[in-house]
Amino acid sequence: MNKLFTVMLLILLAGCSTAPKSNGPTKTANKNKAPTQTQNMGEDQLLFYLLRKEFAYWQGTPYQLGGNSKNGIDCSAFVKNVYHDSFNLKLPRTTATQVKKGYLVYKDQLQIGDLVFFKTGWNIRHVGIYMGDNKFMHASTSKGVITSSLDNVYWKKKYWQARRILD
Repeated sequence: MNKLFTVMLLILLAGCSTAPKSNGPTKTANKNKAPTQTQNMGEDQLLFYLLRKEFAYWQGTPYQLGGNSKNGIDCSAFVKNVYHDSFNLKLPRTTATQVKKGYLVYKDQLQIGDLVFFKTGWNIRHVGIYMGDNKFMHASTSKGVITSSLDNVYWKKKYWQARRILD
């Protein structure tokens, strides 16, 4: 099953589902509504739209090692949650196990949604999601959930590999 078909199926299913009634907006109620504008989007535009929607929700969430909520989240939990909420795909919890999923892609062949991995210490790994235009979103230890550039001196030096999960 190709990536576009999977994403379109998820949008249709999300649009057909009903959210539980509540007194105010919830993450699920707000994020799963598929606007009609997505029907005319190309594959990359649709992936970018879904990922930006997730980023808008998580943006500014502080970093917390082992965290898995808006109160604090680490890089691998962020990636796991975004993949689950955007594509209904289950990824493992840790960077060490996420790097074993999908298949290796060269840096010059990155596509929106690819996972990008970095070696930030002797035995420390970091993961983010490629957004196109040499940018990726991730849970930064110093700034929380942000976007960064692969051209940034720090990230360029620490870049390790990329994996394609969506295909």
